[in-house]
Amino acid sequence: MSIIADSNKEQKQAIVHDQGPQLIVAGAGTGKTRVVTARIAYLITERNVNVDEVLALTFTEKAAEEMEERVDQMLPYGYVDLWISTFHAFCDKVLKRHALDIGLPNSYKLVDQTEAWLLVRKNLEKFNLDYYQPLGNPTKFIHALLGHFSRCKDEGIYPEEYLEYAEDLKLNSDKAEFIKKFDLEKLSEDEQEELIKGEMLRVEEVANAFRVYQQILIDNDCLDFADLINYTLKLFKKRPLILESYRKQFKYILVDEFQDTNFVQYELIKQLAKPKNNITVVGDDDQSIYKFRGASISNIMQFKEDFPDAKEVVLTENYRSAQGILDIAYDFIKQNNPYRLEEKLGINKKLKSNLKDKAIIEHIHELTVEDEAKAVVKKIVELKQEHKVDWSDFAILVRANDSANIFIHYLEQAEIPYQFLAMKGLYNKSIVVDLYNYMKLLDNYHESPATFRVLNFAFLNIPSEQIVRLVHYAKRKSVSLFEAVKTSATVPGIQKATVLDLNKLVAQVEKDTEMAQNKRPTEVLLNFLYGSGLLDHLKKQEEKVAREQLGFLQQFFKKIQEFEMSYDDPRISDLMELLVMEMEAGDTGKLAFDAEVGPDMVKLMTIHSSKGLEFDYVFIGNLVDRKFPTDQRRDPIEIPESLISEATPEGDFHLEEERRLFYVAITRAKKGIFFTSADDYGGSRKKKPSRFLHELGLVDPLMKNHKSKTQVEGVKIQHTVPKDVGYELPKRFSYSQMSTYETCPLKYKYGNVLKIPTFGNHYFTFGSTIHNTLQKFLEECFSKKNNMQPDLFTSSDVSKAKLLPLERLMSVYDLNWLDEWYKDKLQKEEYYKKGKELLKNFYNRFEKEMPDVNMLEQPFTLKLDGYAFVGRIDRIDKVGDGKVEIIDYKTGQAKDKLSADDKRQLMFYQIAVEEVLGLKLEKLTYYYLEQDVQASFLGKDKDKDKLKAKFLENIENIKQHKFDPTPSVHVCKNCEFRDICEFRKI
Repeated sequence: MSIIADSNKEQKQAIVHDQGPQLIVAGAGTGKTRVVTARIAYLITERNVNVDEVLALTFTEKAAEEMEERVDQMLPYGYVDLWISTFHAFCDKVLKRHALDIGLPNSYKLVDQTEAWLLVRKNLEKFNLDYYQPLGNPTKFIHALLGHFSRCKDEGIYPEEYLEYAEDLKLNSDKAEFIKKFDLEKLSEDEQEELIKGEMLRVEEVANAFRVYQQILIDNDCLDFADLINYTLKLFKKRPLILESYRKQFKYILVDEFQDTNFVQYELIKQLAKPKNNITVVGDDDQSIYKFRGASISNIMQFKEDFPDAKEVVLTENYRSAQGILDIAYDFIKQNNPYRLEEKLGINKKLKSNLKDKAIIEHIHELTVEDEAKAVVKKIVELKQEHKVDWSDFAILVRANDSANIFIHYLEQAEIPYQFLAMKGLYNKSIVVDLYNYMKLLDNYHESPATFRVLNFAFLNIPSEQIVRLVHYAKRKSVSLFEAVKTSATVPGIQKATVLDLNKLVAQVEKDTEMAQNKRPTEVLLNFLYGSGLLDHLKKQEEKVAREQLGFLQQFFKKIQEFEMSYDDPRISDLMELLVMEMEAGDTGKLAFDAEVGPDMVKLMTIHSSKGLEFDYVFIGNLVDRKFPTDQRRDPIEIPESLISEATPEGDFHLEEERRLFYVAITRAKKGIFFTSADDYGGSRKKKPSRFLHELGLVDPLMKNHKSKTQVEGVKIQHTVPKDVGYELPKRFSYSQMSTYETCPLKYKYGNVLKIPTFGNHYFTFGSTIHNTLQKFLEECFSKKNNMQPDLFTSSDVSKAKLLPLERLMSVYDLNWLDEWYKDKLQKEEYYKKGKELLKNFYNRFEKEMPDVNMLEQPFTLKLDGYAFVGRIDRIDKVGDGKVEIIDYKTGQAKDKLSADDKRQLMFYQIAVEEVLGLKLEKLTYYYLEQDVQASFLGKDKDKDKLKAKFLENIENIKQHKFDPTPSVHVCKNCEFRDICEFRKI
């Protein structure tokens, strides 16, 4: 029989299994997908089972498509309905047929994580939260709640059970159990009672929130993905005739990646398989990387308990990797003993290679992360030349997406084609950022950052120098950038050819704006794509580039179409509101992902994304402590143990799961595996090698026999000199500029070189109001005491002030009040009241302490190696013994402990006071005005020298036009240029 002709002994046993349950333990690269698909084809062609009588379930659309394609190739004839799908797709199909049988609308909408977040965000007031009331941005808080609800549903826990548990906890709580669980023995009885009561209220609040969330879904005719499984299970339990019809239909059931099934998925399978239990499950506990709480073998062990007579087949013949790679992978994963199936079931899982290739196994260790990335690039070039392989035979695997950036940088410099494969990030793709900003401009002409992005569209060919002139003109005239574009003929230095191009752009914008008033966003977008020349530009690009960009465009267009389906009369403004909220929710847009399709390129991806793939040569990067394995992160809201139905994991489940993830990475390699690490990843301390390198035997714990290389030679790096676009670098620098450059060089370029106009924000407005008020009030106090003009105090030794009444401070506050950039009238009123309270606290402290103020708003210019640094110090007080204290006002949140980064600004002032003013410092103080809290310290000589060196290094990089982006969620969230930057992370 051709279907099993090329199968080994164990594979044949699994494929031709007759009746009853079967457990297939399939190691990496042992052909499990082939076994599953061959069994489906065998049942249909050899056992005469109808096509629609076999149900095969897996976890990803890609895996389901691959299985269906393979079965299709094996079947000699066509078929009507092949039931190969994901769990969610199967349940969706069932519920669409039978939703009304359990009171659900069959027209329900399926919501993903972001859409569920939006629903909760819009209905937050209905949750009546106290314990979990978000104090600031609710993004993470809502995600934590949703994650908790999803995990509950995975365990078959619904609001009714949670509420019953909460009620039972109040009525029948075992105080002794609480004391033991929360380690309360050392507390007094009253303290114990208070904490126990608080825990009960917390559980009750979560249970009620769960109930509200589920009701919101129902009220909006929505289901989330976990609901699909649970409502299908509910359907089968409440409507036995419907369950019986599916049991009769599906004579055979197959489940791939069984180790990753959750409790309710397994319950669903068992319900369908009864009473004949013709169920085949395929899994490998060593590759379980998605399981709740790391319970990698709980369902498999439960399967053995539920079906003690199940046939057991172990696949160990590997068709992917050289034996050396399999050996180190096996020796490594044994570190998870005794919590593996091999130990639990007494089976042998050691893989044997079917290949004759000799494995290449290396550990590459360098001094810095930059050297590490360059060494990887160098090794890839060497291997390609030596073995005559394609670029796509190489993969660089990382633990987290952020770790890929340094490898991307050096691949680009070496001109090596690469593809960074991520599940998310559509909204960060250049063409999508372009279109987003164009629609943003249509919605509001005053969006200068959006206008700047539009002016830089490649197909418009507007010279950079001309754009800079427009930007500077708009800023000088205090008009929006679009207004400057509309009047470009009158802007000095704008060429006639540019004016013509700009007039065409203005005409396009005005046409699309008018169209946006009564047309759907997709129509407006299409009008722009065809009318502007963008599509023509894309079609003229290199085929690879054009295909990639048009793919992103198509995905974004599909996203807009989905949005329009949710609105009766969708408009651009509605779309912009939705996209802003999605980004606020942390959604970067789903990306189509297929590592096996596309041009010949080196592949970069996370290890999670690499599961199921294989490459000749694999590099696993950043193998240092705390990067891999990562630190354990507990769930923000944990499920009570007594509500969990499945067996909880044994041992250190986080470390065990990290090991399994590492095992998956190793077993992606066919011929060569390279483990890479470095000493320096940018922190203050040298990084320790990953414990996994020790467990592999590649380094000894003390690194006694391992020397770090100081540099890597032989990689072709293509340095390009930036084109001069007619701007000059700053003649003076400031601490703010240095801080901005270190945060993100590209942000520095936008703000300090190109000087792109930006919106203000109410935080800056409020801070300016408070600073101005304090300066003016104290100057007035001193002038009353000494009959001196306020402007003399910046350079005079001022004696103690005669404090004016509090009422005068409030009057000065009113005179200096700025009302720009507040969101609305209510927010402005709230900040105004907060300012009054803040100033009252300041006044009371000042009156009590009466500090000896020496200088106010003291400006300075500091020279470092010939470069000028300017700044201004809020206040300098005399504190005795000829020493002074620097005071810097802060209107933000006080910090319990100052980090090294927090101290840098005041250390910069310390350098200036010591070297420019010649004063001796007693201490440096941040004065957090809102909380009336002060935090003091004094910079050490070595730290000041380090700060100077860093500033000089920054300037050298700025001189060389090094403006590469360094995005992160924290940085980009607070960046005023995030909407025009394709590198942003949100």
